[in-house]
Amino acid sequence: MANSPATWPPHRKTRRYPAPLEDFERLVSTNLIGLFNVMRHAVSAILRNEPDENGERGVVVNTSSAAAYDRLAGQTAYTATKAGIIGMTLPAARDLLGKGVRVNTIDGGYRLAAQ
Repeated sequence: MANSPATWPPHRKTRRYPAPLEDFERLVSTNLIGLFNVMRHAVSAILRNEPDENGERGVVVNTSSAAAYDRLAGQTAYTATKAGIIGMTLPAARDLLGKGVRVNTIDGGYRLAAQ
């Protein structure tokens, strides 16, 4: 199961700080609570799978962002939620240790393009 939540604050290019609480709450709801809900339902389904010859039932791949480590001004909420995805993945992997479910995070990076 691939889990890739993302929404941006509407003020991200204006660098308005402090951002309105409603914007922060919307990002947390989508990027963290949304990811958690999808992950818990997917894991429930994965646990019903019969293990393969290696004992694996399935894999959860959560998508974070390089923004979790370094981001530009105006993206405090987005950065916090992407770091939260990383923080959620390791405990989830440990919770599922020995049950045949792997949980990983991939972090998209910055891309340079010719102008």
